[in-house]
Amino acid sequence: MSGINEFIDNEVKANDVVVFMKGTPGFPQCGFSGQVVQILDYLGVDYKGINVLTSDNLRQGIKEFSNWPTIPQLYVKGEFVGGCDIIREMFQAGELQSFFAEKGVSARGAA
Repeated sequence: MSGINEFIDNEVKANDVVVFMKGTPGFPQCGFSGQVVQILDYLGVDYKGINVLTSDNLRQGIKEFSNWPTIPQLYVKGEFVGGCDIIREMFQAGELQSFFAEKGVSARGAA
């Protein structure tokens, strides 16, 4: 396992909810990252944002780690959930709230 994979692996295991994104939760640097942050903030979920723009290694590494071509990427309890479209669809369908509940992650606005 390369250093970057180890870093990613540690982050997704050490934090219940992790978003690999462009920019930071306080200052997203792409619209898709911003949407995921808005949804998580709306749900009141505690999460860690990791800025992939700080390192080309990380930006490439996360795509290989998840086998998913785009950023942002959401991980919950070590499991890859999806990118912006998936998160938005789950949220609009009310599935994201119940998904967090199933995983034992506290969120408000659960249906």
